[in-house]
Amino acid sequence: MKQLLIRTLTGVAYVAVLVFGTVSHPWALLALIVLLALLAVWELARICSSEGKPWVTRLLLALSVVTFAVAVWLKSQYTDISLHLVFAPYLLVVLLFFVNELYARRTNPIAHLGLLALAQVYIVLPLSLLSVLAFAPLSVPGRSFWALPLALYFFIWLNDTGAYLIGSWLGRHKLFPRISPGKTWEGSIGGAVSALLAAVLMAYLFPFMNLWRWLGLAMVVVVFGTWGDLTESLIKRSLGIKDSGNLLPGHGGILDRIDSMLFAVPAAVVYLCI
Repeated sequence: MKQLLIRTLTGVAYVAVLVFGTVSHPWALLALIVLLALLAVWELARICSSEGKPWVTRLLLALSVVTFAVAVWLKSQYTDISLHLVFAPYLLVVLLFFVNELYARRTNPIAHLGLLALAQVYIVLPLSLLSVLAFAPLSVPGRSFWALPLALYFFIWLNDTGAYLIGSWLGRHKLFPRISPGKTWEGSIGGAVSALLAAVLMAYLFPFMNLWRWLGLAMVVVVFGTWGDLTESLIKRSLGIKDSGNLLPGHGGILDRIDSMLFAVPAAVVYLCI
């Protein structure tokens, strides 16, 4: 009972931070993106246990998060700003990745560079694209900046909740037993139905997109969010760990909470651009 209470309170607090950081102000959204990305890349660096001085790795990762997230945020809001100007600091940080290896004296510098590159592609880029969902036109004028990010959160949460409830009740056929034995096809279908029902509600509340576009967005989030969840499970299984961390009591680490988002956000941006 105590564990359930802790898990519930942690979940409520996490959702409240995500929603407030998204809807309150554009600067708050940037702060939220940076915070989530910092926590996630540091967690990734810890579980991958790269040799050498961990504080240098964390510093480089922090610089990459801040410079890239700010660049995408600025370019998404102010389209006339120079692309070279906003991304120049990030390019300098990427060069520092390599310069640092000249002095670090690691036995396997390629593995460390691979970790830094993985953090950029797997965490920094996807979370930064929340700014594109929020501010870039994406052929959907007349909307609040927080509408699409918030809809994406709801699709992910309802997909996860529906998959858990239906999977626990009716789940018989394993979805991906090699990586995640607990997931079932029945649960996945239940999660998808939950997200599609939410899309119908979104079409009513936010008519800047028609029903079919909302339904398409929900399915994109469901499919790629599931792949994101499975990918993080693959990483944890390959490292022999159950959770990515213990930052969120009852839920594990921050990567355990945002794994679906890391695939769903880029996929949603591509879908809306198309």
